[in-house]
Amino acid sequence: MRDAFISELTKLAAADPARVLITGDLGFGVLTDFWETFPNQFINAGVAEQNMTAIACGMALEGFKCYTYSIANFTTLRCLEHIRNDVCYHDADVTVVSVGGGFSYGQLGVSHFATEDIAILRAIPNIKVVAPTDPWEAAELTVQMADIPGPKYLRLDKGKAGLPEKREEVIFGKGRTVADGRDVTLVATGAILSEALTAGERLREAGYSVRVLALHTLKPVDENLIVAAARETGGLVTVEEHTVCGGLGGIVAEVCMKHGVMPGFLKFIGLNDVFPTVVGDQDYLRSAYGLDADAVVAAALSGLGHEKQPAGARIGGSG
Repeated sequence: MRDAFISELTKLAAADPARVLITGDLGFGVLTDFWETFPNQFINAGVAEQNMTAIACGMALEGFKCYTYSIANFTTLRCLEHIRNDVCYHDADVTVVSVGGGFSYGQLGVSHFATEDIAILRAIPNIKVVAPTDPWEAAELTVQMADIPGPKYLRLDKGKAGLPEKREEVIFGKGRTVADGRDVTLVATGAILSEALTAGERLREAGYSVRVLALHTLKPVDENLIVAAARETGGLVTVEEHTVCGGLGGIVAEVCMKHGVMPGFLKFIGLNDVFPTVVGDQDYLRSAYGLDADAVVAAALSGLGHEKQPAGARIGGSG
């Protein structure tokens, strides 16, 4: 996703000299072509992410369109006060770009995990929050976000959902119905959509009709899509590579209550209220913490009342 973002930002920078990329001493190799092509539109702030954010805000208040860039927890949690008090309070045109959302940097341990960022940032006024599911979504949303003034958070993942490219369906603020169904809806954000897609296939093989939603924009979220799923299907399972405290599951629950809609069931697949202590690659950590397709299937079957169904047996859904 980071390559897709940089590719589009390079095009945007060529057309607009006011676009400036500021890195926290990260991205060598990935950012090389950008800084060689646009030396006057690139700043390496060093390992000083708080200063990076303050610089971006100051430049934005002078008419620049700034992007801060580093590993997800460094661009967000390390400089949260600066995002809140400098960028968001002044409604500055700064896009906070994170690489490695969720467990992307799994071998480096909890200090490099970004599993609370969505919950924290969406609580701050003025900021938009976006988590693409695939590189081509990241590219499309990078372009669309460039036309939206004010603070924005772009959460990029090392993984990808692996969906076919259908660029015309990607619209900022609107979720996508990746697959339609009536028995259960799987709602995912970010590249962990891949686990929801795998789970959906397994559930279909068991006889269920499964709807899958990709919510790349979390603030503002597509409330109509969520409400329709709650009304039209038997229940919802949310899937996120993030804590269940205030993340996608909380967003879906808030939307349902706001509109007075009670889904048949609502299950959350995400990190429980713990600091992860295991290290390993992204797929391993999803399995270790119950964020994989197996967990999604189990949650859906539990909500549908078939959690004890023997493995391999056909379970009666609406087909």
